[in-house]
Amino acid sequence: MKKLILSAAILLGGLSMQAGVIDMKNTITQSVNIQDEYKEVDAVPAAIKTALDNAYPGVKLDKAYVNEKKEYKIEITVRGEKSTVYTDATGNIIKK
Repeated sequence: MKKLILSAAILLGGLSMQAGVIDMKNTITQSVNIQDEYKEVDAVPAAIKTALDNAYPGVKLDKAYVNEKKEYKIEITVRGEKSTVYTDATGNIIKK
């Protein structure tokens, strides 16, 4: 009987060690949207229109936006599918 009680005490003691307090720091992760502010424009340079026509035959420009770096965010429709393309002022397509 003593061995049974002693075994139970050791077992419970071992389990209580694993259930101890875990030191966790409250870490707050703040998500910051690092996206340049784009403003809508009515027209885009001819170089951009030409580059889009060459890259996407039958493209239709829906909306265009520009940021301070003169990068353009252009919403287009090609064969019924809408997409967004980023270009610089000379028509080079930017990967974002």
